[in-house]
Amino acid sequence: MKTPRISFEFFPPQSLDASFRLWETVRTLAPLRPDFVSVTYGAGGTTRDLTHEAVETIHRHYGLNVAAHLTCVNASRAETLEIAERYARAGVTEIVALRGDPPRGQGRFTPHPEGFASSIELVEALARTGKFTIRVGAYPEGHPESADMKQNVEWLKRKLDAGASSAITQFFFEAESFFRFRDAAAAAGIDAPIIPGILPIDNWEGVKRFAARCGARVPAWLDEMFATATRDGRQHLLATAVCTELCTDLIEGGVEALHFYTLNKPALTRDVCHALGVTPEVVLENVA
Repeated sequence: MKTPRISFEFFPPQSLDASFRLWETVRTLAPLRPDFVSVTYGAGGTTRDLTHEAVETIHRHYGLNVAAHLTCVNASRAETLEIAERYARAGVTEIVALRGDPPRGQGRFTPHPEGFASSIELVEALARTGKFTIRVGAYPEGHPESADMKQNVEWLKRKLDAGASSAITQFFFEAESFFRFRDAAAAAGIDAPIIPGILPIDNWEGVKRFAARCGARVPAWLDEMFATATRDGRQHLLATAVCTELCTDLIEGGVEALHFYTLNKPALTRDVCHALGVTPEVVLENVA
């Protein structure tokens, strides 16, 4: 089996304890030589400054290629593009461009009066600067607001045509979900890389709640397996096996790169990467 290229997603800390968890996660996973790491933007833009700080620190101290999340929420066009310009000045030239989730308590996304109305508009504006490699989101089991898979694929194509060079998918639990989406995208003329998003299952009940919010389908067989493993105290073992098998199926189906949603908990991601043949090398922090 071919060893995949890998990348990781982190989220910015909002407390001292969370800060320790983030930096321990980065220190643990950096030696696996990811293609890039991404740093998320909180719902409603709530972690904008924290995201910027985390992106710059990871880029400066670890020398990793960092892709900063950037959304359309609660900011004017000028404010959003100034954030992007700050990244460029700091040497961060990859952006994951997203519409973004509405602020907590709001049911649907409402554009800022002077802001970008969609991720397509954001991608177009970033592409016009000529300063960034732009990645976008993709939804193999459908975006919660899309009418059907056809519309979902068409929207992805529009984002790529607007200037994005690749897409990262929402997580899913069965490889066939990704393959169906990949085939539909190819049939629509999409030839840009689509990187599967992988969520190692650290807490099954929490993951099920997360899946319900974002439209990821939870297979009955997986729910039953975790119910049994929880009773037997084998959750970590099952989580490692399930995630490794999913990744193996994807690689055997032609996937060359995997993007792990770490949730700032490195152990499962590290164990799965090791099982896939991704070996560490020493990474020294630049403390200057």
